[in-house]
Amino acid sequence: MKNIFRMVAIAAIAATSISGAQAAKLVVGGKNFTEQLIMAEMTSQLLHHAGFDIDKKDGMGSQVVRDAQVNGQVDVYWEYTGTSLITYNHVKKPMNAADTYKTVKELDAKQGLTWLNPSNANNTYALAVQASNPKTDGLKTLSDLAAAWNQKDNRPVVAIEAEFGGRPDGLPGLQKEYGFKVSRRDTRSMDVGLTYQALKNGQVDVAEVFATDGRIKAFNFRVLKDDKGFFPNYALAPVVRTAVLKAHPEIEKPLNDLSAKLSDAVLQRLNSEVDVDKKPIVDVAKDFLTTNGLL
Repeated sequence: MKNIFRMVAIAAIAATSISGAQAAKLVVGGKNFTEQLIMAEMTSQLLHHAGFDIDKKDGMGSQVVRDAQVNGQVDVYWEYTGTSLITYNHVKKPMNAADTYKTVKELDAKQGLTWLNPSNANNTYALAVQASNPKTDGLKTLSDLAAAWNQKDNRPVVAIEAEFGGRPDGLPGLQKEYGFKVSRRDTRSMDVGLTYQALKNGQVDVAEVFATDGRIKAFNFRVLKDDKGFFPNYALAPVVRTAVLKAHPEIEKPLNDLSAKLSDAVLQRLNSEVDVDKKPIVDVAKDFLTTNGLL
């Protein structure tokens, strides 16, 4: 009889432990543009499938979501190596992709953050032009664009997001590296994502874009070559609070498995499904995870 009671007690404790693991809450963060919204949704579905209660908090600015994670308000989100290197850790030394990842992994560990495996997706900044625009048809590189901006007349008008206009890895640093200065008259600052439509509609001659955005191909844009290698590598990777990872080490594998499925081409396609085909983000995320055997 004692053995029976003991077995029942053990079973009850095991059931309680399983229930506790299933009920554990994770806060998934994300920034306020399409790719980040997709990644936040995929991460939420993936970790919910692993048995966690998910509180998704996306649509935040870069610094806001970073601060929230450092302060313990966000447990996991996908970050770009170049953003952490330059914007958060203020490292100005140019580095290749491997050194960039190694450096941010070491520096952010001091902030209580753990970088998991980086993907092959490099969502770096870029400047693009529209086909068949006489003002920009001859431009192939950022050096060509700099020369055009240094002319007295007929300078290209560029659309940028407000954040790009103030970041050291954005317009200020670009102007210094390539030796040009864009006047306010030739600049149109706008909200996230609107630069693509402005270029497509002919409202501007040049637009700030992200390399993995599906609208580049869909709108027939031509990305100007960064011939001086100014823009750093922006490999996308899951970043988890170290305390959370220690408490729930089982989240590492599914996040790394998802990271391994990502590339520039994959993200261009997913972004295009949302921005061009107007598919719901929740459906795009679920279809990708299911097709790739992650759910």
